[in-house]
Amino acid sequence: MSWRDVIGRLFKHSEPVPAERPLVSCETSPELERKLDHLEHKLDEIRPNTAFSKELAKFGFLARARNPQDPKQLSGYAQVYSQFGEDGYIQEIFSRIGEGGRTFLEFGIEDGTQNTTRFLLERGWSGVWVEGSEAFATRAAETFHDFIEAGQLQIIHGFVTAENVNSLLDQNGIAAGFDLMSVDLDQNTSHVWRRLNRTARVACVEYNASLPPYFAVEVPYDPARTWDGSNHYGASLKTLEDIGRGHGMHLVGCDYPGVNAYFVHADETADKFLEPFTSERHYEPPRYNALDYIGHPPPRDARRWMDVEDPERS
Repeated sequence: MSWRDVIGRLFKHSEPVPAERPLVSCETSPELERKLDHLEHKLDEIRPNTAFSKELAKFGFLARARNPQDPKQLSGYAQVYSQFGEDGYIQEIFSRIGEGGRTFLEFGIEDGTQNTTRFLLERGWSGVWVEGSEAFATRAAETFHDFIEAGQLQIIHGFVTAENVNSLLDQNGIAAGFDLMSVDLDQNTSHVWRRLNRTARVACVEYNASLPPYFAVEVPYDPARTWDGSNHYGASLKTLEDIGRGHGMHLVGCDYPGVNAYFVHADETADKFLEPFTSERHYEPPRYNALDYIGHPPPRDARRWMDVEDPERS
């Protein structure tokens, strides 16, 4: 559909205009026709350039993932459900250290269809989702009803702050430790993670890639403040490196789009990940719009995956 068609539909379905304010239709306005033609021409120029740029970015990403400079470098190999390929990075980490008890705790899931741990859940993991939006939490509970009924998933609705995060988990009987923890709370991610008293073998934490990785900085804490869509949110990667160290974890990598940082408990990093475990070494710049979804789109309804045992690996 062209822009001319869009404008025409808007005029067709709009409310009647009073007689004292006659409407000049797009078909009878040479000036509007000229502007629409110019706009369509510009869009025709932009579309192939945008598509080409995204294809180049995708090619570079996949090439680097298949041929990392160092075998210990963290590279994403899959994108099943998660928006920025978290599935692949998490799967690669656990392929190196083992899946353990296969439990997770995730903050900020929206409706659960494109979050970090959905693939793990559908592969048989169990865990807890915490979501601040009642509408999202309700939708997730409807979509993943069977997993909840089976005792595999617990969804907690609650607006998380640094002050209430631990009591919220305590009140819902949440365990003290998990194999994977994911924290994506936009504005106050670093403040909440700093205060969180639950432990994990692996953590996936959102960082602000707009901030240089060489120094520790974060937004001032305001429990009532939410992200406004600007780059004033969260914390620098150096800040998360320091917080992670306080939790006994090492920074082992970041995803290619520059959205999440990945941490592994210090007891499990030896000879498995690229050192030094610093923000300067593992920082990735923001490439939020560089990649479209790779592969077929995921289903909206909940599904299940079955792990296949290989006798040669056991």
